[in-house]
Amino acid sequence: MRHFPIFLALDGRRVVISGGGDAALAKLRLLLKTRARLEVFAADPAAEIRAWAEGGRLLLVERALAAGDAAGAALFYAANEDDAEDARATGIARAEGVLCNWVDDLARSQFITPAIVDRDPVTVAIGTEGAAPVLARAIKRDLEARLPARLGPLARIGKGFRKAAEALPFGRARRGFWQAYYFDTGPAALARGGEAGVSGALEDLLEAHLSARARPGRVDLVGAGPGDPELLTLKARRALDGADVVIHDRLVSPAILELARREATLIDAGKLGFGPAMAQDEICALMVDHARAGALVVRLKSGDPSL
Repeated sequence: MRHFPIFLALDGRRVVISGGGDAALAKLRLLLKTRARLEVFAADPAAEIRAWAEGGRLLLVERALAAGDAAGAALFYAANEDDAEDARATGIARAEGVLCNWVDDLARSQFITPAIVDRDPVTVAIGTEGAAPVLARAIKRDLEARLPARLGPLARIGKGFRKAAEALPFGRARRGFWQAYYFDTGPAALARGGEAGVSGALEDLLEAHLSARARPGRVDLVGAGPGDPELLTLKARRALDGADVVIHDRLVSPAILELARREATLIDAGKLGFGPAMAQDEICALMVDHARAGALVVRLKSGDPSL
């Protein structure tokens, strides 16, 4: 991974764009969805950029970028579509300590802008390290078809309810509440009564979860097969996705362990030929102890889990 994916807070921060043609327009259409303060430096800007400036959506300075113009900005885009001018503008921005993107030039960019699926506040970013933009766009199209437009309103309403949901114990109980909201109660309430009906449904759902008895822990025995995550059964993937504790052999591939939740506790039981390993009795005791404490435990074995 050459580019580490992050989500950068841009509320009220400056983003500077050098250029006023098609490349600048493409970036601005995306940046205008943020709450950044956009500043465009272009001697001959496109009519659309002029219209955005007149509407107060960005600041337009009708000249080339000069020393001092990028100082203090969060991000800088060189979008002049002219190598010499982009090199000059990027040199100024870098000298002023700003992260720079040279549009359509991966080697000379300090960050890249991914393909984005926007279901505000849910955002999915897709990157291919600049190697396959066509593939990124194809994935974006597929995700946009799969993610319903109602996902955004559900997430906005849910965000406002997070404090109330903290009345549930952290972990499995709280996850169960949110899973019920996003995949059952929330969509049904939105379809019946629009956004106004969702808040009441959330309160009823929280009351039901607060009064419900804690579910017992469970142990799932999962076979990792030959090590290819694509060969796992659907039940195995669901078990890993929901597990609180994963007890695994050293022969289980890192690609399969990546399917476990980031918050899950991973316990290496060894079992590598001629290397250190937990005794089977110790592994059994671990499974039982965690399950008695209410955890969802996955015993992940390479090959066949019944052996």
